[in-house]
Amino acid sequence: MAMETTFAFWWMNMIPVTRPYFPPRSRLDSYLDRIYASRQLTNNGMLVRELSERLCDYLGVDYLLPVANGTVALQVAYETLGIKGAAITTPFTFPATSSSLAWQRIRPVYAGIDANDLNLDPTDVTCRLEPEVSAIVPVHTYGNPCQVEAFDQLAAQHDLYLVYDASHTFGVQYRGQSLMRWGDAATLSFHATKLFHTAEGGAIIFRQADDLERAQELINFGLVDGSPASVGVNGKMSELHAAMGLAMLEDIDEIIERRVSVIHQYRRLLANWVAMPERSADASDNGAYMPIQLKSRKSRDHVQRRLKEHSIESRAYFSPSLDSLGLYSEAVSNLAGDAAGRVLCLPVYAELSEGDVQRIAGLVCESIEEVT
Repeated sequence: MAMETTFAFWWMNMIPVTRPYFPPRSRLDSYLDRIYASRQLTNNGMLVRELSERLCDYLGVDYLLPVANGTVALQVAYETLGIKGAAITTPFTFPATSSSLAWQRIRPVYAGIDANDLNLDPTDVTCRLEPEVSAIVPVHTYGNPCQVEAFDQLAAQHDLYLVYDASHTFGVQYRGQSLMRWGDAATLSFHATKLFHTAEGGAIIFRQADDLERAQELINFGLVDGSPASVGVNGKMSELHAAMGLAMLEDIDEIIERRVSVIHQYRRLLANWVAMPERSADASDNGAYMPIQLKSRKSRDHVQRRLKEHSIESRAYFSPSLDSLGLYSEAVSNLAGDAAGRVLCLPVYAELSEGDVQRIAGLVCESIEEVT
């Protein structure tokens, strides 16, 4: 009993690396009431349709399809576009980017990352081109845009599909328009850890209306008028998940504003102590992540350990580098391995107080002094 009490106290006083936002219960209940009135729980119900329309409006896109999760979003995007053979992607990301390719029997080919922003390097992508490559799958790492113009030109020049894993980039604007408008498709994750979530969920944004219609068929078992027309999956979002998303959406501007405020405070306090990935001057910030780069793996591990001792959670996103695992590809990127050994993401969520940010930053600085 004493051990359980101690754990409960530690858990209640712990600062997590992220905390899912919960909209007001009364607002969520108003959407749940509509589900009870309609008696429809899935199969493209009214709330899923409403969420799709409102997200199109909010994100500034034309063709958006809500789906069951962010990994399904990637898989369906590949299948819709007909991507085969191999695809060039980044090893510095969450495993879903590569596993979704491998699951579709598309071989990931890893290219190097840019040392400044940790995004996929278009120059190195050019060096990795081979006959089997039919697509490029960059990630807007930490919500920071890739070199989209360079990738657009590269894809057009070599007749390649371009699919962005935009899981970190909800609400980001690039040069005055939605970042989601770049590529043949861009995918979003609405997992509970994301700044906009539906508990579990995701979405695909397509450039072409025909691709949206094809994907709508694929996520519904490949059915057309109730009969199988193609090999599909069940990738639909439920009404219950859409209800959470609709309730969340009403607070999203305030959530982003608060998270960005937290990020700016961190950057101000840590500017002279750590390196940080360079952000595009042409893009807005959404406060998705707070990555810092320490001088060495030893320093990173010490800082993380000291934070944990003070009940502060941090994550080594993204470590290990996927090219070190031997699961998806034989290609290796030295820069990705180096970044994976030095990066640490600090707590960010809308309710994190200025005092907590100051305390976390102070502990980071103290920990760095202990190692140097």
